[in-house]
Amino acid sequence: MSKSGAKVVFTPSGKRGNFALGTTVLDAARSLGVDVDSVCGGRAMCGRCQVNVAEGEFSKHAIKSAAANLSPVGEVETRFAERRRNFVAGRRLSCQATIQGDLVIDVPAESQMHRQMVRKKAEHRDITLDTGVHLYFVEVREADMHEPSGDVQRLLQALDEQWHLPDLKCYSPVLPGLQATLRQGKWQVTVAVYKRSWVIAVWPGFKRDAYGIALDIGSTTIAANLINLTDGAVLATDGIMNPQIRYGEDLMSRVSYVMMHPDGAAVLTSAVRDGINQLIASLARAGDVTTDDIVDVTVAGNPIMHHLFLGLSPVELGTAPFALVTDAALDLTAVELGLDINRGASVYVLPCVAGHVGADAAAMVLAEEPYQLDEISLVVDVGTNAEIVLGNRDRLLACSSPTGPAFEGAQISCGQRAAPGAIERVRIDPETLEARFSIIGSELWSDDPDFQRDAARLGVTGICGSGIIEVVAEMYLAGVISADGVIDGALATASPRIIPDNRTWSYLLYDGQQKIVVTQNDVRQIQLAKGALYAGIKLLLDRAGIEAVDRIRLAGAFGSHIDPKYAMVLGLIPDCDLDKVESAGNAAGTGARIALLNVAARQEIADVVRRIEKIETAVEEKFQEYFVDAMAIPNKRDPFPRLFSVVREPAAKTVNNESDRPRRRRRSRA
Repeated sequence: MSKSGAKVVFTPSGKRGNFALGTTVLDAARSLGVDVDSVCGGRAMCGRCQVNVAEGEFSKHAIKSAAANLSPVGEVETRFAERRRNFVAGRRLSCQATIQGDLVIDVPAESQMHRQMVRKKAEHRDITLDTGVHLYFVEVREADMHEPSGDVQRLLQALDEQWHLPDLKCYSPVLPGLQATLRQGKWQVTVAVYKRSWVIAVWPGFKRDAYGIALDIGSTTIAANLINLTDGAVLATDGIMNPQIRYGEDLMSRVSYVMMHPDGAAVLTSAVRDGINQLIASLARAGDVTTDDIVDVTVAGNPIMHHLFLGLSPVELGTAPFALVTDAALDLTAVELGLDINRGASVYVLPCVAGHVGADAAAMVLAEEPYQLDEISLVVDVGTNAEIVLGNRDRLLACSSPTGPAFEGAQISCGQRAAPGAIERVRIDPETLEARFSIIGSELWSDDPDFQRDAARLGVTGICGSGIIEVVAEMYLAGVISADGVIDGALATASPRIIPDNRTWSYLLYDGQQKIVVTQNDVRQIQLAKGALYAGIKLLLDRAGIEAVDRIRLAGAFGSHIDPKYAMVLGLIPDCDLDKVESAGNAAGTGARIALLNVAARQEIADVVRRIEKIETAVEEKFQEYFVDAMAIPNKRDPFPRLFSVVREPAAKTVNNESDRPRRRRRSRA
């Protein structure tokens, strides 16, 4: 210890300095710029500033007793430890402990404002927790007729004096309730500040936590996470069907609705906002928080969902040149968007990439980070409008393809949404053509003796998207359908599962209380959808001047449930090593969560989006050519050597469309 005071080293940052005896550890940390969290401003209320006292060395002189160089545990810390469950035994509150000699202070991860938060292991990604919203507890000078000034001005003055936050402004939605809040809190309040620039919420007394929502608005489903902005914990996850679906299954049908009805845009905007508010209320109940405590929201969505959520007409997106009202990221407030959360809450909408490549694609890119890799990545969000990104750190390209709702069970004769009772996995014996399957909600396969009893509580109700992908692929591998997608009626003599269906044939997958069949039209719908997706991928490969990719990531609620092998057998995705094809989960939702938890990520994705090359499939001449080739299974021209090195390729069959059609009686004319 020097004459000028004590030497203190903070780990893991390594920052150090000399301090007068009696200086609090928190003040010492702040003076050095050490990352120590605190909301209460040193009042021993929040408990976020906990630290460990470590043994250590300065040069050759060891610290003999760390405890002796820190003030003893006082009454304030003792009371805090007794009443707060978040206090870890052996730690000290840095706002109360004072320096009495040389020290090494360790700041644990949970006490760091910008701490690392690891996402689920499968995604191999850390998020630096640095939210756009931070809480500050302040004591505001009471109103005094002898020193006239507004309550807002005195609140801002307190934030400057107590937290060194100069030049703050106050969101207008905060103003109506401010005076009542100040007086209810007896001039002690907790303030939410957005980007160190705006006061967006004020609560009476001390508040330790605030919450945020990461929102992914899809054309079919709306998914959201409720997240604690203090520690990044996901408190609740939920999703609902997009209420707009009653106005049209796909995006273009909703644009058509707007075009045909003068109030169409307002109706669809109201529907999606009402649905989101119901979802938020459900999340708040599940997370045991009040909606008034939700102060930050991030939003991802395809361009049409983006526009309708914002109250913008999507009509121009229905025809070339597919112009967006705006493609920039937006900072808005909850009250502007009619969200039932804190009125001043910030709502950040991610940027759009192009007219048909939206903020959900930007969020997907942020989650998957192809721009950080050397290898060529193909990232596909498989939905009613597939969004495709190709490239690496050197170059990124993007497009969208109109796959339609077939992958989600729509336009399929026995199709349904993914729900308990839906067939999701299928296997067909190539020798007997017999099928076995599993349904959502049961762990058993249909050939298990206990399946019927287990399935009785759910029923076998239909076939969902992953199920239709697998059954069509299995039908191809078993020789039931040709490479052209035609069901081979000649096999009716070999298997009772091949049944006549007017002038075509169908495959009987399940004959129970409800018959589940795969018709010739079902196969065609899947061919059309996968053909559009593959054609979009081919356009990107052409533009990039490459023939193959190193890795493929399948994103989206549906994409995350596709078996990569069957996706490749169909020709939904290009040839690639199967172990390099993985699910990305709800990448758009993950990207929205990253943007919520790390404010710097918002600028990062804005910069990345500006350099993505956009390709509009609707005006590309070769799209139709690639689409026709991609109607074949897996493809008319492109070989799949890596796939068929591990999957048995079916023997080629020639199907006579006329002779294989069921015979119909010729009616005599009167």
